[in-house]
Amino acid sequence: MTTSRPGRITAAAALLLTATVALTACSASPRNGDGGDPKTITVWSEENQPDRVAETKRIIAGFTDETGIRVKLVPVDENQVPQLTASAAISGDLPDVMGAIPLSLVRQFDTQDLLDTTAASNIVRSLGADTFVDSALALDQDGDRQLAVPDSSYAQILVYRKDLFEQAGLAPPTTYAAIEKAADVLTAKGRYGITLATDPADVFTQQTFESLALGNDCQLVASSGAVKLQSPACQATWDLYGHLTAKDSPQGTQTVDTTRAAYFAGQAAMVDWSTYILDELGGLRNDALPTCPQCRDDRKWLAEHSGVVTAISGPDGSDPATYGEATSWAVMHGANRSASERFVQYMMSTGYEQWLGMAPEGKIPLRTGTATEPGRYQQAWLRMKAGVDRKERLDHIYDASTMRALESVPQSIRRWAIPQGQGALLGPFNAQLPVGKSVADLGSGSTTPRDAAKTAQDAVTEIEAKTR
Repeated sequence: MTTSRPGRITAAAALLLTATVALTACSASPRNGDGGDPKTITVWSEENQPDRVAETKRIIAGFTDETGIRVKLVPVDENQVPQLTASAAISGDLPDVMGAIPLSLVRQFDTQDLLDTTAASNIVRSLGADTFVDSALALDQDGDRQLAVPDSSYAQILVYRKDLFEQAGLAPPTTYAAIEKAADVLTAKGRYGITLATDPADVFTQQTFESLALGNDCQLVASSGAVKLQSPACQATWDLYGHLTAKDSPQGTQTVDTTRAAYFAGQAAMVDWSTYILDELGGLRNDALPTCPQCRDDRKWLAEHSGVVTAISGPDGSDPATYGEATSWAVMHGANRSASERFVQYMMSTGYEQWLGMAPEGKIPLRTGTATEPGRYQQAWLRMKAGVDRKERLDHIYDASTMRALESVPQSIRRWAIPQGQGALLGPFNAQLPVGKSVADLGSGSTTPRDAAKTAQDAVTEIEAKTR
């Protein structure tokens, strides 16, 4: 997948990073902290699509003009980052900075001692910790260490047909009970109540399950490392997912593409997807246009008749929550520290609005403003134009309630393992996809929710034992 889609790192890539960097990081011969040319740094960025590379270069040109520091930009594909990082670690030629990296890589890099955490702390302190979303800072911390600098986020959201809900007298799908009831009621006459991912080979399936699980306080592991996928809170999520995929969703393997397609065609009343769906739902991408009958004459029809839920509540949950990905800037071990710090500070201040504007539907700011203008970046984000083949402000497509919900995304995102101090588990967990595989078996009808939970529990327990 590209960086404009859910699923930031593939299973094979995550596994390669886990296996290879572990063997190479200790043999690296890193540069000294401020060594090398003090006026040149190398930056790897996972924003590697041509239009985003061009925009990043424009931002960098402004940075060089202001500071005199030259930047060698290296666009990297997310699937290649592990292999490239392993090779660079062997040769002692890691980049100074990595940008747009997901939380699982931040944790993996920390496990392999590849991060300059002092630089990350300096940057956050310089910009002002109180200008960041607190929960986002916490996701990039390990105790009192700041591993990386949180940049922007996307989240799993539940998109639903407001018109169908209103016609049926249904409450918005904000809780487990409301989702199940609506899915049952709206599954009729060639339409499914919901479409959910069941592809065992795609991390998107695991992310979809996690987005529902977190709202019920279903955790992957405890602080001790004990796996909790068979806890009562998690069993309720397995039961819900099993009910929905068996009774109210399209049969067969459902992927990141087929779930979106079913909703866009008007064949499903709900879909659990990432915020990257928003520009496509608004008719702004020619390769992913809504195809419902009403959409043929009005490309915005489906967006105007859709609602968005950004956080779900389960019967055992204390607060509504969802899965979210916080991408970060990381200064690497042995980097030109002073120049790297200045670069990241620039990208999070002077260049920040340009950076967010490359894909605002998937780059919700985790730095909301400055000390003197507390809401500056959040307000600027609301005015940004999204889209690929056409550009339009999201608030010109979606109503005020939807925009308010999207603004709240950074406060609602949660992640498995990180709050429990078990973030190192995420790399192999995303590599082997144990939950996604159990979800696939559940969706095919080959197992029960209770057996799916046990299979996943056993698989994650085995993974956890190997990470100790």
